[in-house]
Amino acid sequence: MSDAVVLLSGGLDSYTAAAIARADGFRLFALTIRYGQRHAHELAAARRVATWLGVARHVELDVDLRTFGGSSLTTEAPVPKDRALDATEIPSTYVPARNTVFLSLALGWAEVLGASDIVIGVNALDYSGYPDCRPEFIAAFERLASLATAAGVRGGALRVHAPLQNMTKADIVRRGVELGLDYGLTHSCYDPAPDGRPCGRCDSCVLRAAGFAQAGVTDPALGPR
Repeated sequence: MSDAVVLLSGGLDSYTAAAIARADGFRLFALTIRYGQRHAHELAAARRVATWLGVARHVELDVDLRTFGGSSLTTEAPVPKDRALDATEIPSTYVPARNTVFLSLALGWAEVLGASDIVIGVNALDYSGYPDCRPEFIAAFERLASLATAAGVRGGALRVHAPLQNMTKADIVRRGVELGLDYGLTHSCYDPAPDGRPCGRCDSCVLRAAGFAQAGVTDPALGPR
């Protein structure tokens, strides 16, 4: 069994990507970043998901990106609501270079573990305009990993798995259902109520709702906990 470091946020996508990797035979080491996000609900969800997945180890790492700001997820700026999902501008919920930072941290842990695989739940079809969710970015980071690590210099090849890259949100939900995932454990909303109830209007909520509707599946996260 090979080891893989999976970036685990507690959301639908990272949970599904991790489950796909587990089904492919990887032993999972989960990395969750406390980056100064607006709320702790997704961190609690990441713990629930990690337990469900039976990961070998779950690390929660503090890297406070509020120091830089630049995003409505790391400042008091309002989270955009009711935005057209076909809008071309990069939304304020984009956290500058977040996936580059996260993948770099995962790369460091993978090298220590002797692991050659990193898993991330990015998606290029329902990506909300984030530049660091594109296939070109994932391919470039793989190339960087081969140049930036001792393992790479010694001839090792690190692979970044993005199994959801070309899937619609409905496809992701269907795959998760096939794998028996409990999506009631997850949290996706950018701007939830204090008790964790999703706003239903941010990009993440709208994409999630559309995915479940198109898959013909009821979202268990919207029912009683």
